[in-house]
Amino acid sequence: MTKKTMAEMQQEVDTYIGQFKEGYFSPLAMLARLTEELGELAREVNHTYGEKPKKSTEKEKAIEEEMGDMLFVLICLANSLNIDLQEAHDMVMNKFNTRDKDRWTRIEEEVTNE
Repeated sequence: MTKKTMAEMQQEVDTYIGQFKEGYFSPLAMLARLTEELGELAREVNHTYGEKPKKSTEKEKAIEEEMGDMLFVLICLANSLNIDLQEAHDMVMNKFNTRDKDRWTRIEEEVTNE
């Protein structure tokens, strides 16, 4: 499987959704779906790393699948609002690299302080 850029993923989802008359759901409906998918991801993480084992009647779902579901809905929401997720990512990374640049202890600082 070849790696895709965020722009390619957004285009792929747009092409997929574009084949249906219904098109994208409303932003509020997609936010509700995103919240639902987050709950499913939380449940899988809790089963895998938490104290709550699965019931024998529950089917196995991978954490990766749940993250993929969340990513799909997030891309749908971004596309419906004409948001370029690469630009959004770049804005957030700029914020972390400027405003929050001294917030956390860097690995090389730990090494030199020993």
